[in-house]
Amino acid sequence: MLMDISSEMIHSLLPLFMVTTLGASALAVGLVEGLAEATALIVKVFSGTLSDYLGKRKGLALFGYALGALSKPLFAVAPSIGIVLSARLLDRVGKGVRGAPRDALVADITPAHLRGAAFGLRQALDTVGAFLGPLLAVGLMLLWANDFRAVFWVAVIPGLMAVAVLFVGLREPKHQQSEKRINPIRRENLKRLGSSYWWVVGIGAVFTLARFSEAFLVLRAQQSGIPIALVPLVMVAMNLIYALSAYPFGELSDRMSHRKLLAIGLAVLIVSDLVLAASNHWGVVLAGVALWGLHMGMTQGLLATMVAHTAPADLRGTAYGFFNLVSGLAMLLASVVAGLLWDSFGASFTFYAGAIFCVVALAGLVKTVRNF
Repeated sequence: MLMDISSEMIHSLLPLFMVTTLGASALAVGLVEGLAEATALIVKVFSGTLSDYLGKRKGLALFGYALGALSKPLFAVAPSIGIVLSARLLDRVGKGVRGAPRDALVADITPAHLRGAAFGLRQALDTVGAFLGPLLAVGLMLLWANDFRAVFWVAVIPGLMAVAVLFVGLREPKHQQSEKRINPIRRENLKRLGSSYWWVVGIGAVFTLARFSEAFLVLRAQQSGIPIALVPLVMVAMNLIYALSAYPFGELSDRMSHRKLLAIGLAVLIVSDLVLAASNHWGVVLAGVALWGLHMGMTQGLLATMVAHTAPADLRGTAYGFFNLVSGLAMLLASVVAGLLWDSFGASFTFYAGAIFCVVALAGLVKTVRNF
């Protein structure tokens, strides 16, 4: 929660900062966001595998959180898009290092019949931070007359607090470690990640392709004509819905077909894209953003739960790593394409294209016969 407060104070303003202060195009925003998010997801492969090899998760998670916290001052001093990109990559490397070990740690300490609820709760707390961050950013922007850099400096504080809480407050459970450590990504180990797991990986990639970076939600809100200081409120709205829905849908996923819940979540994303494409009026944009948050609450914790259910316990870190590798490449592609469409044809076309891809993805999901 604390790290998300820190990150979202910056990320909710960063697209506006790049466009208005640094003069970046929508394509540049898409490239920065796509590369950053892809980097985070790709790095998770190595951190997850290393956590399986070592049989320890906390140290890697602590290093990742510390790296994320230390990247924050770079945003405050960035004179160009290049420095912003460097800061984003460093921040996302930190996220990548901590992500898979953290998720594997959650799976390690949670009984199997409560994993849906546990991942829903983790997602909800993440998202509480993700709407408090933009809310603080809005307040400080109003207080300090749109001083982006001053807000970025304040964001350093909750980042450092997150590192302190993790270091002091978390005790890692003991792992049974064989005498001889084995490389988790050896061929014989990867064969233990069966077809059910790889199906989940494929579904996760499809969902990521259908849902490009939230930076484009911020840019869409800017088109509604509201003051720059209030634009991050769209992220507050999205993350509020996300936070409120993540835990209930996580609990629901313990009792119903995962495939059906994923299909419903994808249908919600289709409606969200169509609403966002229809108009740039602030009320319409807000409705589309709320539906986007509902989709996130329905699907993100669920996908993490599905990985836990389909991967062997001793390979969970590796499993989350490969899942995020594929999703990271999909995020890079989706964000770059979204930026190109935005610059070439406009915002509405970008969201209509997203809806079309969602329809194709939903059709493929409905035809599958697997149940989880």
